[in-house]
Amino acid sequence: MQPQMQESKTAHPKVVSEKEWLAARKELLTAEKEFDRQRDALSAKRREMPWVKVEKNYIFGEPSGKVSLSGLFRDKSQLIVYHFMLGPGWKEGCHGCSYVADHFDGMQPHLNARDVAFTAISRATRPEIAAFKKRMGWNFHWVSSNANDFNFDYNVSFTAKDRIDGKVYYNYGLREFPADEAQGLSVFCKNDAGEIFHTYSTYSRGLDILIGTYNYLDLLPKGRDEEGLSFSMSWLRHHDRYENYQLDPNATYQAPTTR
Repeated sequence: MQPQMQESKTAHPKVVSEKEWLAARKELLTAEKEFDRQRDALSAKRREMPWVKVEKNYIFGEPSGKVSLSGLFRDKSQLIVYHFMLGPGWKEGCHGCSYVADHFDGMQPHLNARDVAFTAISRATRPEIAAFKKRMGWNFHWVSSNANDFNFDYNVSFTAKDRIDGKVYYNYGLREFPADEAQGLSVFCKNDAGEIFHTYSTYSRGLDILIGTYNYLDLLPKGRDEEGLSFSMSWLRHHDRYENYQLDPNATYQAPTTR
């Protein structure tokens, strides 16, 4: 059974001749090309960001044992880390992170061909990560930061002491956040001397570009069809939980449950 979609509140565009449609499409194309140029300029500015040398020797847990941050690069000089919201004792991973992660496996050989290693990192234990990864049918590399400060240092895990008037430091500012784990992405580079540098991190809506499904939905008449929902991703489920579900537009955010 397919989820019930929200009716669009946008009035149906007028129906025109092919000639009028083509004129409108060319006008939109001009705006799209300008957006492409702006995006290219922003990407260039991102590459000009200064770097910070990573001084800590982080050790992570992986299925085969332990691996250092340096080891996560394997034979590459660039590393992308996805901070996956799966905390110790959680029954399952975050819906939103799982939505993003559904796009990971197919890109791995392409990233590898461009001198890029990829890994997901969560504070859950190795067995917890392995169990959820098996359930979801994923193959990408995923390690545990349960025994180090990595998540805290990159502002995606929080303790009670981290909360100031109910707010935590996330996405470069103090803000309310409903869980003790958050999502994000960080980029690192390693030079020939083996030194590691943190070059970039993004959080919250900065991760939007990673979600290929959203990019496809943005092309459609209904778009993401999230207007009228209590929060934008309330329609979202793990990919193995869509059968026989009904969309409740009034459903509120539910914090992850523990085992």
